[in-house]
Amino acid sequence: MAALATSLVARFFSTLTVPWWIAGGWALDLFLGVQTREHEDIDVQILRSDQQEVCTVFRAWDVQGAHPGALSAEWPFREWEAGSLLSLSVHDVWCRPSKTDPWALQLMVVDTSDDQWLFRRDPRIRRPLAIVGHRTNDGIPYLAPEIQLLYKAKALRPKDEADFARILPALDGKSRQWLAQCLALVHPGHAWLTKLR
Repeated sequence: MAALATSLVARFFSTLTVPWWIAGGWALDLFLGVQTREHEDIDVQILRSDQQEVCTVFRAWDVQGAHPGALSAEWPFREWEAGSLLSLSVHDVWCRPSKTDPWALQLMVVDTSDDQWLFRRDPRIRRPLAIVGHRTNDGIPYLAPEIQLLYKAKALRPKDEADFARILPALDGKSRQWLAQCLALVHPGHAWLTKLR
């Protein structure tokens, strides 16, 4: 995947009037204010309720919804055409300028209830949309680090463990408490819980 730089993504999405946030490892680096490692891709989280407006910025692009039931590169892709709604089972949309280009970014589609963001893996975990993310000094929106770490807690790949170790000292008390409560709910006994106390 040929990941776009965060500043290019911000420029690309600048016409949108709906919220969006840089997600994944890049969100954590934006929180720290420095790039800490190489990133294979760039993720952008959007709200399912805003999908029609988001789709408009990809008019000339190849945009494919990844349907569940298969693994990573073998995911069955279906083209996301302007004006059509994504299936409720689609949470990832892969985007590239043309069918011959490498993937440039991944949209992560999240559901909401009223003004609450819902965690896809357990909708008991929710948060007011107003505090789902932050902005850099340059105005680039990114997902709150405690939310991004909650996503990363499932697989615990070496890069996720390293991300957690880098972010933990910078998390304030409220963020640590929220992450600990969420982990206790969805991953009881998780290794990070003792470090969050």
